[in-house]
Amino acid sequence: MNRRDFSKGVLMLGIGAGAGLAKGNPAGMQNQDANYYAEPAKKLPVRKFDVVVAGAGTAGVVAATAAARHGARTALIEMKGYPGGTATEGGTALHSFYNLWKAFGVKKRQVVRGIAQEIIDRLWKVGGTSGHAEMSKGYDYDSVCTSIDTEMFKLVTFEMLDEAGVFVCVNTLLTGAIMEGSRIKGVITESRSGREAFYAKSFVDCTAYGDLSAYAGAEYSEPNDYAVCNSIGVANVSMDKYYEFLNSHEAITQQAEGRRSGKDGQIVRLDGRSVKSRLPFMTTISCSSS
Repeated sequence: MNRRDFSKGVLMLGIGAGAGLAKGNPAGMQNQDANYYAEPAKKLPVRKFDVVVAGAGTAGVVAATAAARHGARTALIEMKGYPGGTATEGGTALHSFYNLWKAFGVKKRQVVRGIAQEIIDRLWKVGGTSGHAEMSKGYDYDSVCTSIDTEMFKLVTFEMLDEAGVFVCVNTLLTGAIMEGSRIKGVITESRSGREAFYAKSFVDCTAYGDLSAYAGAEYSEPNDYAVCNSIGVANVSMDKYYEFLNSHEAITQQAEGRRSGKDGQIVRLDGRSVKSRLPFMTTISCSSS
């Protein structure tokens, strides 16, 4: 049973079911199926907003900030303890601020502006981004690389949400949708505050998996038929020495220069194809006795 089917099954047992038995109520254990546990019904506290945004990745941050700045009472629900989504969890860069002018030989044009660009402007002031660094090699995917400091990204976006007056709910899991016919009337959340219902006039699904849409009954498929790239952060690695190694093997596939460590013209993006090392790998086995 996958995650969504399990969640739907729980909701079918009763939307707003409690997380445990009421004190002094052993009757809740009676008439239980051996394969399932039916939670006793429970009234959930309700929060009311104009807009509820599910998912605090870059899209969710921008959507919630925009709504709140226009006067809407806005809540942002995020399962992790910070905003940023893929930008902070994975690639450490934002993409597609510009068209692919280098790959197609057309006029350079910025296609993403507004609040997304405001995030970059604020990061630039605190040294948290390379800026829109132009790709000098491997520009079929991006004509610029906008690298970010992931921790500074979390801080800046938190500040922007707070300034806009967004009600931010981190460490809060979206667990279901409350429907009125085909319309979403509310969502159910689970956090250390317990289960709650959020009612709103409008809902925005910015979850990476389309969770809100799925809970609301939208059809979906999970093909999982593409390669996955997982990024990691590595300390004490010299970008310059890495460049020298790849360059000496004519193995550089992507390269961009921008601001790094307070200096302009530094390598901020580098990728290369696999090469054979000229030195053999040595395996050392260390044995000790007590």
